[in-house]
Amino acid sequence: MTVPGDLEELVDTARYPLADPASAGRSAVVAQARAELADHGCTVLRGFIRPELVETLRAQGAALAPHAHYESEQVNAYNIPLDAELPPDHPGRIVLERGNAFVARDRIPAAALIHRLYTDAAFQRFVADCFGLAELHEFADPLAGLCLNVVAPGMSHPWHFDTNEFTVSMLTQPAESGGVFEYCPNIRAPQAENLDAVRSVLTGSGAGHIQRLELRPGDLQLFQGRFSLHRVSPVSGAAQRHSAIFAYTDRPGVIGTVERTRQLFGRVLPDHLAARAVRGDQLLD
Repeated sequence: MTVPGDLEELVDTARYPLADPASAGRSAVVAQARAELADHGCTVLRGFIRPELVETLRAQGAALAPHAHYESEQVNAYNIPLDAELPPDHPGRIVLERGNAFVARDRIPAAALIHRLYTDAAFQRFVADCFGLAELHEFADPLAGLCLNVVAPGMSHPWHFDTNEFTVSMLTQPAESGGVFEYCPNIRAPQAENLDAVRSVLTGSGAGHIQRLELRPGDLQLFQGRFSLHRVSPVSGAAQRHSAIFAYTDRPGVIGTVERTRQLFGRVLPDHLAARAVRGDQLLD
């Protein structure tokens, strides 16, 4: 299976002209993305990948999926230790079951379509413009910068917040049923955890905060997951749900914590042990 070498061969550039920053078409796409991110914390660029490559995208993800680290465990929405010292009514005390798995960046070949997208300078500049950022950096984490999320039938990716402010993802294989992306737009802010609202979602009484999004393979999703509680609903049927996660940040040097890295990948590297957390806020991780 051959992967095209140029970004123009991967992306539907008639709809998404990445190469020419001055084009009216690109400016229109960027303006719409910014407006939707401002209003909802999320935007989806439908059919971003050329339709003839959607099967390649799926097949490459399916080949990577067996390399995922899987461990069902109890977590909370903040991905901090369950025995952390918190007030009795803090939503971080609500225990969730995490049953999804991740293929780490060091298991993804450089020739893979998702790797080429993640590291491409024109793609990064486009993403930065959509988020309204002067610059964009790859997540410095050697495992979490680019990964494939795998949710098997009977499993889900429970409610959580992202460590990094800006997340870019792409569904590569849908579930047969279930596996819906659900999120609570901007339920917290850099200076406010809004614990009551978060607790209401986690306890099932906050349905009014939740929006649901049906994604298709090859759609590009831009999301502000640091501030929007989100999950993938339980998957059912025969097929796993696969999605590529392209993690970027507006600051260089961001690396996941040792605790969270072990949760997601089952291992840590020297970079994680030596890292000093780089955050732009004081929110729980």
